[in-house]
Amino acid sequence: MSTLAVLLPEISDVTEFVNIMGRFPFEAQLTVGNYAVDAKSLMGIFTLDREQPVQLVVETADTAQVSQLVTAIDRFLYHPVH
Repeated sequence: MSTLAVLLPEISDVTEFVNIMGRFPFEAQLTVGNYAVDAKSLMGIFTLDREQPVQLVVETADTAQVSQLVTAIDRFLYHPVH
């Protein structure tokens, strides 16, 4: 299992993100606190506050697949500025 912070503020971001996630065979959820939705669900993602970063929880131990995912969703990854 891996956890990444993502930011999906625009509708087009959500659409592209879901399309990318659909290419991967493993389960993934977006979580905010105790609330979780399927990371491959447009409707689920639209229930989240997308103005804030959310946690992407990836349910696979395959590090190669996680690496491919990170590359594919790079533009959505949240990197806080210190």
